[in-house]
Amino acid sequence: MKPFTTLNGKVAVLNRANVDTDQIIPKQFLKRIEKTGYGRFAFFDWRYLPDGTDNPEFELNQEKSRGATILLAGENFGCGSSREHAPWALSDYGFQVILAPSFADIFHQNCLKNGMLPITLEQSVLDVIREKANAEDYQLKVDLENQLLTDNEQFSVSFSVDPYWKDMLLYGKDEIDLTLNYQNDIDKFEEERRATFL
Repeated sequence: MKPFTTLNGKVAVLNRANVDTDQIIPKQFLKRIEKTGYGRFAFFDWRYLPDGTDNPEFELNQEKSRGATILLAGENFGCGSSREHAPWALSDYGFQVILAPSFADIFHQNCLKNGMLPITLEQSVLDVIREKANAEDYQLKVDLENQLLTDNEQFSVSFSVDPYWKDMLLYGKDEIDLTLNYQNDIDKFEEERRATFL
């Protein structure tokens, strides 16, 4: 994974509560075996009309949302089934950070394991960001190391993140990378086990 340190990004607003993983990535697209290529299917049922064209009413199809790397969502985002394809789809779509008042636990963990940063904020703070995001040129800076959100309009708010996952994101590591830090110990253990059975 790529290290995550800071991000200056456009904010897209999906102000809907209880968006489940089947809305994020519908079940018919789970047959793929790759972790990439899911972005075009993200929010499929809301995003497209029956003829396959963009639904002009869908929030993320609005011009002000195009190219956003930060998603501002409603409460209980990512609820429903535990499919890891949901963060894959959001990441492939272009989002690196998700802001919400609350997340479903498994979805929250799946985001972190796949290099995305979910940030839980008070609704009042999210309301301020949502209002600011209406401006076409609005940029929000996410500083993971200092755990701070800022913009060029004197807005600033801190956020919390588990220290373990903070380090994993800052260094671009997943749990396999963490295991491989102990490669010498693993090799030594396997060699000792082999010697026992010979």
